Amino acid sequence: MGLYLVSVAAQDWSQPGEDGYGDVAAALRAELERRGLPPYEPLPRYGARNAVRDAPGWFEEKISPSMDGFVALCRAQLTGAELSTLLDWAVLVPLPLEEEIVLPVGTAYAGDETPVAGAPRVLALAERLAGVIGLPLEAIPAGENLALTLWFMEGGADQAAEARPGPWTEDLDAAFYVALYLRAAQYSLRHGCPMTYS
Repeated sequence: MGLYLVSVAAQDWSQPGEDGYGDVAAALRAELERRGLPPYEPLPRYGARNAVRDAPGWFEEKISPSMDGFVALCRAQLTGAELSTLLDWAVLVPLPLEEEIVLPVGTAYAGDETPVAGAPRVLALAERLAGVIGLPLEAIPAGENLALTLWFMEGGADQAAEARPGPWTEDLDAAFYVALYLRAAQYSLRHGCPMTYS
């Protein structure tokens, strides 16, 4: 059990009720229309939830290490507004949103409102943090379910730290979250899918 950051399949995005995000999708569609922005729908290649979990393209990483070092890094490098952009969303969408959109519908992890952020802005902030700590992105896994979590928790990061020393090795928990948000935003943009917590 625990908290995971996951991609949302197109079927789940449009499905109403407890098992889907239909209320969030409808509220976002209405808000984008109100702002004169084009509508958003996930790419149709994301099919049924069970099929997608076993297919390439499903993103799932566990939120498990302490976030203290990561939050301290963010506070040292980002403005308050940037920190909020990076961390205070419940749904991430692959849209170039200039600011967070707060929808008047709730989800399991967002309470009565659902903050929505744009992946391009989150990616830019995560890339900036990755540059600050010298994160060796070419060495860090991407794509397979839990690959990033396992790499950091089961020794891959320790081995890479020996071969690629730098500021990123001083707090591997903080480095994990930099990599997590960066890979999640990249994934959202590459596959045209929303991301959320589950």
